[in-house]
Amino acid sequence: MESQRSFLLIGLAMVGFLLWQQWQLDYGPQPIAPITSVQTSTELDMPSSEDVPAASSDGPTMVAKASSGGEIISVVTDTLIISIDTKGGDVVSADLAKFPLEEGSSESYSLLRPSGDKLFIAQSGLIGRDGTDSKGRPTYTVAKDSYFLEGDSLTVPLELVTPGGLQVTKNFTFTRDSHKVDVSYIIKNNTSDPKQVQQFAQLKQSMLEQEGSMFMPIYRGGAFGTEEDIYEKYAFDDMADNNLKETTAAGWVAMIEHYFVSAWVPPQDQNNKLFSRILQQTNGVIGFTGQSVTIQAGETAQINSILYLGPKDQDTLAGIARGLDLTVDYGFLFMISQPLFSFLQFIQSLVGNWGFAIILITIVVKGAMYPLTKKQYESMAKMRALKPKMDALKERFGDDKQKMQKAMMEMYKKDKVNPMGGCFPLLLQMPIFLALYWVLLESVELRHADFIFWITDLSAKDPFFVLPVLTGLSMYLLQKLQPMTMTDPMQQKIMQFMPVAMSLFFFIFPAGLVLYWLISNVITLIQAKIIYASMEKRGLQTK
Repeated sequence: MESQRSFLLIGLAMVGFLLWQQWQLDYGPQPIAPITSVQTSTELDMPSSEDVPAASSDGPTMVAKASSGGEIISVVTDTLIISIDTKGGDVVSADLAKFPLEEGSSESYSLLRPSGDKLFIAQSGLIGRDGTDSKGRPTYTVAKDSYFLEGDSLTVPLELVTPGGLQVTKNFTFTRDSHKVDVSYIIKNNTSDPKQVQQFAQLKQSMLEQEGSMFMPIYRGGAFGTEEDIYEKYAFDDMADNNLKETTAAGWVAMIEHYFVSAWVPPQDQNNKLFSRILQQTNGVIGFTGQSVTIQAGETAQINSILYLGPKDQDTLAGIARGLDLTVDYGFLFMISQPLFSFLQFIQSLVGNWGFAIILITIVVKGAMYPLTKKQYESMAKMRALKPKMDALKERFGDDKQKMQKAMMEMYKKDKVNPMGGCFPLLLQMPIFLALYWVLLESVELRHADFIFWITDLSAKDPFFVLPVLTGLSMYLLQKLQPMTMTDPMQQKIMQFMPVAMSLFFFIFPAGLVLYWLISNVITLIQAKIIYASMEKRGLQTK
């Protein structure tokens, strides 16, 4: 059986799929510049209160009310630079102070943006019969227009007294060295009648901006977690097809992108309704509504939620809500990727360099897989030794494929060679290497991580293309060790061209991924030489 032909077809199919994927994307992501000046919400492309869900027994619906502009207040901490609109108390921009826009840049990465085709904001408020946002977005008052974290925590209070007699304080509490923002409502009922309110929070994002590249498709869109399904993606296409309607204990909603996540986490001891909407045909919304709260006359109630704006730090996210750490999207192999990442972190803590950590974990993984590699290359050597016999069968039977196939099976049986013997060990290793691939692609810890010499960012491509060239060379040398069982000259030429084609792909891969692939190939070459040398000592043919 010509297994090489199968691998060729699989390789070409993958290349075709990736090319089709890039054609669908049309344009790659553009850098997002941070806000350089404070503006009023009328100067920004801010949403009207038609975005706000209204409480109903069938789930949230939209309230269509216009709103005038509020004022923008700024909050600066050691981790976040945030703008809050006093109209509704929405977070309309968020820059991540510890994450530069580009390697070496003084500009911070902007996670939330207030306008245009990069619109991305975090909205929240109170709906229900007496909710402050039920009949339009309220305008809060603040003591000052800028706040700075000086101690271990900072609380920014937004004050409101409604015509109906509710006194509401909306607090944003920031903590040093944290990307978690505690949002709370302290509601005092100054009337003689009970009042009923219900918390809502949502993330609104433009669907126009693209993220990803030809060979590294990056998910950008919604996600949520429920008691039963702790992590589910809900892409903009899903929102367009069918509004999300889930009722669950605890839960969370998020918008995720490469390396970063924005998430609303409702009270985890209550039942919450998760929802999604498409607005103006260009913006996707995902959010939650909490339980209805009744405040008796003269009493005070407090409602809490969490807004997370930051990197996909697995330990931090796991501590906020169940399943939120799975927004570090390792795909269906997450059960393998997560322990591999923990091991990679451990190695990095010892050597202090992510590049050397990648090299060491690759050595460990390839060493653990050596028994499978040995079986793979022993089988390949046996297949190579059969090539003269296969050529003789080809000459004997010509184009009679049925007789040729029968004769080959008899030959394999007689010589005790399993034609798939080299494939099964490879298939068993693939989940490990794919899981490690996703670890290196998704882990924010590698973003702008330095290695050595000219490689100052393992998440960016090699600027001088040294690693891609060396990887292509290693693939060429590995190919020379493969049994060329193909008799078609065209197929042989295509197989010989494959290392060159793959090298072109590596030119745009992040340096960390290419380093991993290069070290893996080098180790495989060394292992193959050891295996073949051992076979020759036993008098077995390897050429």
